[in-house]
Amino acid sequence: MDFDLSEDQRLLQDSLSKLLKDKYGFEQRKGYMKSETGWSRDVWAAYAELGLLGMPFAEEDGGLGYGAVETMIVAEQMGRSLTLEPFMSTVVMGGGFLRHGATAEQRAAMVPEIAAGNLLLAFAHTEPQSRFDLNDVATTAKKDGAGWAIDGRKGVVVHGDTADQLIVTARISGARRDRDGIGVFLVPANAQGVTRRGFGTSDGQRAADITFDNVKVGAEAELKGGLALAERVVDETMAALSAEAIGCMEAAKDLTVDYLKTRKQFGRPIGSFQSLQHRAAEMMVCLEQARSMAMLAAMMASEPDAAERRRQMRAVKIEIGRNARFVGQQTVQMHGGIAMTMEYAGGHYLKRLTVIENMFGDMDHHLAALSEEGGVFLAA
Repeated sequence: MDFDLSEDQRLLQDSLSKLLKDKYGFEQRKGYMKSETGWSRDVWAAYAELGLLGMPFAEEDGGLGYGAVETMIVAEQMGRSLTLEPFMSTVVMGGGFLRHGATAEQRAAMVPEIAAGNLLLAFAHTEPQSRFDLNDVATTAKKDGAGWAIDGRKGVVVHGDTADQLIVTARISGARRDRDGIGVFLVPANAQGVTRRGFGTSDGQRAADITFDNVKVGAEAELKGGLALAERVVDETMAALSAEAIGCMEAAKDLTVDYLKTRKQFGRPIGSFQSLQHRAAEMMVCLEQARSMAMLAAMMASEPDAAERRRQMRAVKIEIGRNARFVGQQTVQMHGGIAMTMEYAGGHYLKRLTVIENMFGDMDHHLAALSEEGGVFLAA
């Protein structure tokens, strides 16, 4: 199988790499974190100018028609720079819901606005009791005339504090953990009855706890697909997060190797000590193992067999999490105390990798689920 990038893909990679080197130095990133939004509107506009915000959408909807490989390229570069902008929530997750669940009219109205950088989306799904289970939904959507009335609470909605539209899972019928009876709704963030409390997360990103109190939306607000739609979008998001983790891991490895070459102890660089060389070599092995799994995730993101796609994504999430944890922890350990400070990038990579490991299910969650599903079988 040919894993080489095409000329257009290399151009995309180079263009974004140059942009981030110019706009996303570590000191610049700290400045963005302190801003009102917690990220840079100017950088977001630069993403739009580069075409990144319209990448996954079909050309007839106003996008570029790119696929999972291009998303992988972009996410990896963003991981290297620890970007803070809502690319994952708006373009990957929000874009996934629109591509797979919205009507042509909805896409025609929203996609050009997303591509231009004018519309932000956020996926509101986690609830206080739900942990990693997408089907555990206590928020309700009840018929209200021709439309719906939504009541409930969602927590840790990534970039939910600045989103213009919220994509909300709510129970139409059935018991709290039933797989059937779940609807997916587009809710304006400024709708009457929506209350948001924004906060910073451990990795420097932003999120919000959101309450819905008799929020009225029209019949057109419901996206088609229900839980199956949400699971498909989450699988695609896990593929993108895997690529972002590769960028983080590679940057953390490079930072650590450079430190081993320059930090001196006992009159010589600490990288001359064999035990640290072994650790650095293990970091490289973990990075390459994880890179292979990220490639698998990109290939499986469009798999039509939902059960097979989910099993493969669970395997990816397990291996990405295991290797990312090792690389992140070794980065901090081999740097020593300096990596525990907010002024040094090493600890920030560990924090982001830890959050990625826990988004949509940690290793233990996916191991248990994969075991119940019979594991992953590779064709001969």
